[in-house]
Amino acid sequence: MKTASVNVRIQEDIKEQAEAILTKIGLPRAVAIDLFYRQIIMNNGIPFALTVPKEIPNREEMSDKEFHNMLSKAMEQARNKEAQDLYTVFDDLLQGL
Repeated sequence: MKTASVNVRIQEDIKEQAEAILTKIGLPRAVAIDLFYRQIIMNNGIPFALTVPKEIPNREEMSDKEFHNMLSKAMEQARNKEAQDLYTVFDDLLQGL
């Protein structure tokens, strides 16, 4: 079976993050790319939905009940340590600039 090369340009931080995950699960980069291509073939398209995330609503657009529910959910996530601390979030945001 013949093989072909695929050369792509990608942001360095995206490459590093993805390859760190692949290393953790023991999957070589070439195998991951091959799996992605095979999924494209099997699905006759991209194997996941390409969507634009919903915008977070403004307080003015929310009812008091919706706002309370959003705050309650955030507090529960904080209690369960499912949220990141403020400094980590801002560091991540600054790195993206």
